Amino acid sequence: MPSESLTSSHANSETLLTVANLSSRYGPVEVLYDVSLEIKTGELVAIVGANGAGKTTLLRTLSGLHRSQAGAITFADRDITNSSAHSTVHAGMCHVPEGRQVFAPLSVDDNLRLGAYALRKESQWVEAEMENVYSLFPILKEKYQQEAGTLSGGQQQMLAIGRALLGRPKLLLLDEPSMGLAPLLVEDIFRIIRELNAKGVTILLVEQNARMALAVADRGYVLETGRIITSAPAKELLNDEAVRKAYLGY
Repeated sequence: MPSESLTSSHANSETLLTVANLSSRYGPVEVLYDVSLEIKTGELVAIVGANGAGKTTLLRTLSGLHRSQAGAITFADRDITNSSAHSTVHAGMCHVPEGRQVFAPLSVDDNLRLGAYALRKESQWVEAEMENVYSLFPILKEKYQQEAGTLSGGQQQMLAIGRALLGRPKLLLLDEPSMGLAPLLVEDIFRIIRELNAKGVTILLVEQNARMALAVADRGYVLETGRIITSAPAKELLNDEAVRKAYLGY
């Protein structure tokens, strides 16, 4: 399998996130084993693997929703190992969880504004950021007074991403953004992910649809039963025979 190398466009960028020898468990069950990775500013990095590989646990541990048992997480030159979730948001790491988890009874507009809650003391930029999000997702602007729970699955995913963008992320964590969506909506979500990255948003993407994830990513890591088994530029992983057979279905 290929060994990791940074893509040329980001080789000289600053390291934004470093994960070193991270281990995590639920009770007695070890889920992550000695995981190490790094992300450069401006990159789009994909983590792919089968169901149960530990992908969601990794994102939850990075964002402070789950505690690690060993290892270190350094983000924007700060040690955030086992920091609280609200502290990681303040630091600039925003997490779009699996299953979207919008606030169903609240309006689209209120859901978005909750994304800026942790940074509410800097309210002078909120309206401008709201307009940016509505420009990115015009359908949300059309439905801004509608209850979030009445939106389609794809619209709820757009809302969840938009809510995270209101946190002004230095790093956006996306957990299974295509889950449960029709194929055409999946294409829309991945187009939006590419657009966000092109605008300078650094993204760590966890995705069951490994082929689409690697198609948009700069680099990829393959997680298998809680361990990183290989990493490389995404194009190399797409063309690697062992990866294709195990994760891409061809």
